[in-house]
Amino acid sequence: MAGRKRVLLASPRGYCAGVDRAVIAVEKALERFGSPVYVRKQIVHNIHVVTELESKGAIFVDEVDEVPEGAHVVFSAHGVSPAVVAAASDRGLQAIDATCPLVTKVHREAVRFARDDHEILLIGHLGHEEVEGTAGEAPDHVTIVNSPDEADTVEVRDPSKVVWLSQTTLSVDETMETVRRLRARFPQLQDPPSDDICYATQNRQVAVKKVAREADLVIVVGSANSSNSVRLVEVALENGAKAAYRVDYADEVQQEWLDGVETVGVTSGASVPEVLVQEVLEELAGAGYADVEEVRTAEEDLIFSLPKELRQDQSGRRDERALGGRSRA
Repeated sequence: MAGRKRVLLASPRGYCAGVDRAVIAVEKALERFGSPVYVRKQIVHNIHVVTELESKGAIFVDEVDEVPEGAHVVFSAHGVSPAVVAAASDRGLQAIDATCPLVTKVHREAVRFARDDHEILLIGHLGHEEVEGTAGEAPDHVTIVNSPDEADTVEVRDPSKVVWLSQTTLSVDETMETVRRLRARFPQLQDPPSDDICYATQNRQVAVKKVAREADLVIVVGSANSSNSVRLVEVALENGAKAAYRVDYADEVQQEWLDGVETVGVTSGASVPEVLVQEVLEELAGAGYADVEEVRTAEEDLIFSLPKELRQDQSGRRDERALGGRSRA
């Protein structure tokens, strides 16, 4: 019906299993060991989550040399290089590894291909923690390819022994374009054994594509340093949305964005708690967009167990707390 204001709410959205696991790991460590528990880098790239954990006693640091000797430190969901693990060990830190298992998979692939003396073209954003961690597994064998354009200029030692891997939170379409351009130059380029871009990143991009085709405006809830959230804005614009913006909180939604808009698409990155999405929906309802239709493109049921350092409670019993899906619709 013409003139009807509505919201198309993308699903899946929000927390993935790896983020859920990492956040619970910090909460569990605080319960088990008391405050403070140190966390190297942001546990996940979301300002609200970090602020909440700080209020509970977590202390976020950039490097392990800022952590007092012997203290507990949690490695973020993005993973760390062997050099960081060694530095923590040298300080006698009690490390809890909250690396997403899907990132760990890419680390293992890097180690294996380097052991076989392959050159690894790592598609990802230079400076991102995940890329630094993966590259650190085999620094002499990894070259970072930051964009499709860089695929046209990157050089390799032996075109017959080259493989590509990727950061898990990239745009699927842009990554495949980078691979296409790499393969045009290096026909013997090998693929990873399975997709490196994580299921949650792919699912959220598929959902926002469907929403964007019908939306005048797409609002993505997520932080500026969240790669997958930023990608959702780009994917929305590439797939039909007339405008798309990223916000951390509902009060960042600007009235002028809504001028002349009938259909608003809403989604959130994989490190965003559902409460932030609901606050955006409340803000939109106050502006006349109370009709919310969910657009579901996949079901997610993947769960990860806690890091091994947290699987036993203080009485020695195993804690097999089910993880994943806390913010599923």
